Amino acid sequence: MKQLVRVFVTIFIVSFAILLFINRLNSSQGLSGGNTLTVYNWGDYIEPKLIKKFEKETGIKVIYQTFDSNEAMMTKIEQGGTTFDVAVPSEYAIEKMKEEKLLVPIDHSKLPNLKYINPRFLDLAFDKKNKYSIPYFWGTVGIVYNPSLLNGKKITSWNDLWDKDLRNSILLADGAREVMGMGLNSLHYSLNDTNEAHLQEAKRKLDKLTPNVKAIVGDEIKMLLANEEAAVGVVWSGDASEIIGENEKLDYVVPKEGSNLWFDNMVIPKTAKNIDGAHKFINFMLDPKNAAANADYVGYSTPNEKALSYLDKEVSGDKRFYPDLDKAEGLEVYENLGKRMLAHYNELFLEFKMHRK
Repeated sequence: MKQLVRVFVTIFIVSFAILLFINRLNSSQGLSGGNTLTVYNWGDYIEPKLIKKFEKETGIKVIYQTFDSNEAMMTKIEQGGTTFDVAVPSEYAIEKMKEEKLLVPIDHSKLPNLKYINPRFLDLAFDKKNKYSIPYFWGTVGIVYNPSLLNGKKITSWNDLWDKDLRNSILLADGAREVMGMGLNSLHYSLNDTNEAHLQEAKRKLDKLTPNVKAIVGDEIKMLLANEEAAVGVVWSGDASEIIGENEKLDYVVPKEGSNLWFDNMVIPKTAKNIDGAHKFINFMLDPKNAAANADYVGYSTPNEKALSYLDKEVSGDKRFYPDLDKAEGLEVYENLGKRMLAHYNELFLEFKMHRK
């Protein structure tokens, strides 16, 4: 009998130890709530000191994970294997996530700092009344170029990139919507175009650009351009700001044919286990001083009106990165084109990449 009791006690102890280990493992992977908050964001898209500050102020441990595309982020949340309490998708992804019921409604009463957001960035078409998302950063897609490597020549148009003098001189951001959008805009088509003839025309034109394309790259595009490894780059405005901060010889322009106006917002995915902590984090990031510190570090444009007063006037007054949106022409927000059309965009982009080899 005593031997049987020992067996049961041993089984109990081992089982308890295993459960404790699993619980700690899950917590480290963002699979539990309580005093842990898992934030899913783009790479290099937050001031690291703010995470430490939030942890100190709230006692909540932050697990920070990154993604490199909206599509990768949505796939992981759809799979549901990992808990994410806060994520930062772009506008068209938010619209898609709403349709697929991947988001938790946000309780505005828990966000007193929401009052600091410029109304221009609220109640937008992709999320009316901001039921599911709260503004984080915004910006444009455009061209960084180095006049000193172009004999003083200025770039003002997408079509300038097809100049034969730019052979092996251009870096492209690794994004299907961005590159296909560039091709469509260069032909004066909408970057949300779904007309197959227009898409094929844009693809053929992009294929003609390949002699000028040095590489299609990710975050390293910033270092390469700042170090003058290439004369021209198609980038997001925040990256452009950071690049110019490293090398003042460079300039940034939104091409005259038009381009993308994007918005990245904070959301609470359906996988969230710490919804109260998620609201605390979002409200923390909306604090004007925190928003200013974040914008200063990341280089992207903040929608937080009060935060602008904490930024250097040379930054907040730079029309390249804080254009007057009411007067801006040709800027379009990416629309949710549907799963099939997005897959087609990705397919055409992949064909373009393969054409270069």
